[in-house]
Amino acid sequence: MSSAKPVLDPAFQGVGQKPGTEIWRIQDFKPVPLPKADYGKFYNGDSYIVLQTTCSKGGGAYLFDIHFWIGKDSSQDEAGTAAIKTVELDTMLGGRAVQHRELQGYESDKFLSYFKPCIIPLEGGFASGFKTPEEDKFETRLYICKGKRAIRVKEVPFARSSLNHDDVFILDTEKKIYQFNGANSNIQERAKALEAIQHLKETYHNGVCDVAIVDDGKLQAESDSGEFWVLFGGFAPIGKKAICDDDVVLETTAPKLYSINNGQLKLEDTVLTKSILENNKCFLVDCGSDLFIWVGRLTQVEERKAASAAVEEFIATQNRPKTTRVTRVIQGYENHTFKSKFESWPVNSAGSAGAEEGRGKVAALLKQQGVDIKGASKSSAPVDEEVPPLLEGDGKLEVYCVNGSAKTALPKEELGKFYSGDCYIVLYTYHSGDKREEFYLTYWIGKDSIPEDQEMAFQTANSIWNSLKGRPILGRIYQGKEPPQFIALFQPMVILKGGISSGYQKFVEEKGLKDETYSGDGIALFRISGTSIHNNKVLQVDAVSSNLSPTDCFVLQSGNSMFTWIGNASSYEQQQWAAKVAEFLKPGVAVKHCKEGTESSAFWFALGGKQNYTSRNATHDVVTEIFNFSQDDLLTEDMMVLDTHGEVFVWMGQCVDAKEKQKAFEIGQKYAEHAAAFESLSPDVPLYKVVEGNEPCFFRTYFSWDNTRSVIHGNSFQKKLSLLFGMRSESGSKSSGDGGPTQRASALAALSSAFNPSSQKNKGNDRPKSSDGGPTQRASAMAALTSAFNPSAKPKSPPQRAGQGSQRAAAVAALSNVLTAEGSSQSPRIGDADTAELTPSAASPLSEGASEFSADKDAPGDGALSEGGRTEPDVSVEQTANENGGETTFSYDRLISKSTNPVRGIDYKRRETYLSDSEFQTVFGITKEEFYQQPGWKQELQKRKHDLF
Repeated sequence: MSSAKPVLDPAFQGVGQKPGTEIWRIQDFKPVPLPKADYGKFYNGDSYIVLQTTCSKGGGAYLFDIHFWIGKDSSQDEAGTAAIKTVELDTMLGGRAVQHRELQGYESDKFLSYFKPCIIPLEGGFASGFKTPEEDKFETRLYICKGKRAIRVKEVPFARSSLNHDDVFILDTEKKIYQFNGANSNIQERAKALEAIQHLKETYHNGVCDVAIVDDGKLQAESDSGEFWVLFGGFAPIGKKAICDDDVVLETTAPKLYSINNGQLKLEDTVLTKSILENNKCFLVDCGSDLFIWVGRLTQVEERKAASAAVEEFIATQNRPKTTRVTRVIQGYENHTFKSKFESWPVNSAGSAGAEEGRGKVAALLKQQGVDIKGASKSSAPVDEEVPPLLEGDGKLEVYCVNGSAKTALPKEELGKFYSGDCYIVLYTYHSGDKREEFYLTYWIGKDSIPEDQEMAFQTANSIWNSLKGRPILGRIYQGKEPPQFIALFQPMVILKGGISSGYQKFVEEKGLKDETYSGDGIALFRISGTSIHNNKVLQVDAVSSNLSPTDCFVLQSGNSMFTWIGNASSYEQQQWAAKVAEFLKPGVAVKHCKEGTESSAFWFALGGKQNYTSRNATHDVVTEIFNFSQDDLLTEDMMVLDTHGEVFVWMGQCVDAKEKQKAFEIGQKYAEHAAAFESLSPDVPLYKVVEGNEPCFFRTYFSWDNTRSVIHGNSFQKKLSLLFGMRSESGSKSSGDGGPTQRASALAALSSAFNPSSQKNKGNDRPKSSDGGPTQRASAMAALTSAFNPSAKPKSPPQRAGQGSQRAAAVAALSNVLTAEGSSQSPRIGDADTAELTPSAASPLSEGASEFSADKDAPGDGALSEGGRTEPDVSVEQTANENGGETTFSYDRLISKSTNPVRGIDYKRRETYLSDSEFQTVFGITKEEFYQQPGWKQELQKRKHDLF
């Protein structure tokens, strides 16, 4: 390195000494450290260098990512300086950083993850003598927002012509921020735009300004919508989206390899394997949308600079779009994405970083044809490896052995015994804190089990999962890969040889194999290697002395005699477990304890004589690294994969199509096999299926988890809206319910859809024909239900509390008769707490990313049906009256969630329904009828605002 010192910039002295972010701006062709207060502020006219330093597990060297960011108005000389200085910075760090080229507007997700929720580049730059935002007079600006996870915010001209039907826009004015949702925009982009609004509000409005949502195509007379269009000179139709450079995205192509010599590129006509990369050269891997520069460890600094310059020239001469990404990796520190471009890449063949990179990641499987891994290093404290998160104790444990087409429940005294030739189903029911029942459901596959039993185990477990309405986490576990949560359920867990199922016994007989099934009265040897409840797995091994190891303890059974053998290097915890295992296998039998070197002749005789044995070290899979993902990345419309390197979770949002949910294990297995080809991940890694809202503690621990988000239903936009403007309101009140629409609104909307098709978007002559021919019956049902559920629509009169229950029952019965007569399988159910408000446009096409239950593409806030919602029955009027001396309406002070004198016997998720008509109007400013005619999300926000949620 001594020869390279003269070319290294002194601004990089002492960098990368601790985890975190460091930034330099290029000024007069030199890197100048940026003040911490300015991190996240990027000017169009400048270029920057960003260093991200992360920890590697086990006390190894830090890992480095270097990004050089080029503003759209930055000069070519400044951009070139940033690229060259990046190489110098890497050299200062030992030449092992991964380098990324970032163009304004086309930044990588990893880069954007350092500056959440987004970056909004500012006008000007160092050379032009820019002013700080505080010095500028406030100027109304229009932004376009793109991205489902890492959002890209770009300023566009403040003009009507900038708007279109396909994107989401933010109009930032001095007094109010408007979000305009194009009719065809994506739900997830709408949700992410809300995060950008919060950023603008806090950065440029001191956290105080109004926020309004304007939906494209909704011309209702609302003040927010009117104000928005007035700013554009009044309402007028907007045009279609114009194709621009931003929309030109090059497709990923089959990789091509170029060698780089003296700044010249030469195409190599060869199959891509690791062996063709020479450590004294640089290479370019061209994948179309992505370019990778590979740098051999023996190359000089000047060669590396020349390689970077040659690639820049290659992009220009090939007319590649601005979206082309350039990543530079050093030999021995290649990332997963680079390695996956090769036909073969021997696992663990690289340097130390190869074992560290990619050990904890979140992967969004949005394309069926591949696995798209996303994420960046997370700076939060690592997970405690010594005591991983375990399930709550004192739950109910049920274990079934698969036997042909049936399952046999194991008696309590057999729980913890697993035969390698069998398959088992494990169901654990427990309570987490004060929450409702939670379930842990897995099926365990013995390594010697037959395929028929494996398939039956899967089908049976899936059937149980469906019967529990998808609430449990569902896991598939192979013998030898049991995770801590599974092992901790059994005290102890013992894996025995052979099998007791009829399928295994028949297989052994047909193949003429020796049946080694543990019988309980022969000779058997068990190895104890665990030290705690989460890794105390016991394995039966061949009963020969060569299997002994000084690092472990063993239990030897010889007929009715039991021995424990204590290895000289074993731990005290192992010795304790050995005694417990002996008692578990042979309750009440006296156990003979012997330390290594003090064995009796009877002990050696049972093992066939004394033989030499060698020390062996037990290894365990552990979680070693967490990337920079968060709970916000778990989008309800998606299926995600969380890879902890010891376990793989397939997480499914509530809005994922039911058929897609059935593919969870198929997707998880595909990911595991893919990762096994380039990392040391086993294809038999424990695999879990997790449904949104039922995440177990050992999944949540990889996130900064906020439990309040679990009670909010709806699509991504509705959830973010509730969090931003409801749960974080000035009152700071927390949700007392789950965010579902009210029973009244659901009933009225359902009835309106079923009985008033003329109110839908269809033409009058397209109205569906009734099979019952009873318009009078329909009218009666409509009138009855309206009267029952909308008392505000009735003439003012003394309340008839005692009769309301009967009236409602009659209305529901009338509706049930009509719907039953029509025989419609899609008719909405009145009074079902699982259903959400159906809008008149429920027949409209689904929006991108939404499930088949989404009601209205153009109005995501109007209530998408949520699969897997509540199943608890509603509280009836009779129940409320019985518990409150006949009273069914109550004062506002008693109904709020923070009330010091709360009402008993009401549906706490629908508090507002118990207000009198007059007090309802006083609290909300509108009548009940007007309130329930609003979209579901607006109802939710108002309920949160008044602490009635």
